[in-house]
Amino acid sequence: MTIQKPFQLKRKLSAQSVDSFSGGPEHQCRGCSPLFGGLWFRNDEHPMSPHMGCPPRHFRMASMKTCYPWLQCPQVKAEVRKLKLIGQGAVKQVYLSEWRGQKVALSTLSSPEYLEDFLHGVTMLQTLQGPQVVQLVGWCPEEVLLVTEYHPLGSLLSLDATLAQERHRSRDTWQTRLRLALDYVSALSHLHASPAGCRVMCDSNSLEKTLSQFLLTADFRLVVNDLDALPEVDQSRGLLAKCGHRELTGDFVAPEQLWPFGGEEDDGGQPFSDELMPGYDHLSDVLAVYRIKIQLFTLRLLLLLIPIGFVLLLFNGTGLPWLNCWSSGAGS
Repeated sequence: MTIQKPFQLKRKLSAQSVDSFSGGPEHQCRGCSPLFGGLWFRNDEHPMSPHMGCPPRHFRMASMKTCYPWLQCPQVKAEVRKLKLIGQGAVKQVYLSEWRGQKVALSTLSSPEYLEDFLHGVTMLQTLQGPQVVQLVGWCPEEVLLVTEYHPLGSLLSLDATLAQERHRSRDTWQTRLRLALDYVSALSHLHASPAGCRVMCDSNSLEKTLSQFLLTADFRLVVNDLDALPEVDQSRGLLAKCGHRELTGDFVAPEQLWPFGGEEDDGGQPFSDELMPGYDHLSDVLAVYRIKIQLFTLRLLLLLIPIGFVLLLFNGTGLPWLNCWSSGAGS
């Protein structure tokens, strides 16, 4: 069985390096389908995604009347103007920027050692465009620049602070929070059955890390923003994933992601070894679903009954197409 060690791709820094993926039928997640039979998560329409009416490789932000082709290096370098730094992580620095009067987010590489991660994220953004993913505006591989739609409400980390503001208090309802929880599961469904194959959301081993991967739109919907860590899983090819090369820790780490040979050395335990660590599939994302739903309702104890009952209803065996993906791959 092949274990995919993510982010060790050997790509040249060129336009081809971020535009070479072709998601044909052979890359589909065999046996997967939209979550819960498409009952909740088909999402053929999404009111916050005007770019969905554009041709492929085009974008259109909310205040724009026409679609534009994705910006290439000449336009990014000449027309996108930095305004201020608004975020920084291990892989990217993010600047609030402006393009033809439109606010956009410009991402630059934080460190050369994370070049492969940055390019992987750009490739995933190109391939996974849809209502669950932040809109791609353009990129410049020569300068390692990425331009995406700007969402002023920021990440899901700031949800409670945002809803506490006077102008947004009317949004602080159980309907809003439940819809956000559904958007989260819809995003996982999109990643698990995407044109790029089944993808595991690796940057989700803690609450803070998971919430930081999503942006809150102006109409209080969620879009995935960070796609730098999405290794592929394909049961039919025996392809499993590992989220990095170190032992994972955090409240959201799934049981199959834990080092299975731990414990005291006197009791036969072994120190962590990346070579001996087994791979896992996209089912490792399931644990976070329940905990995210609870987190979205923490300010209303009574409403904890809603996500708990909802999860129990859907995780009843018949509502888990994930299991179909597992059994289909395992039998091939």
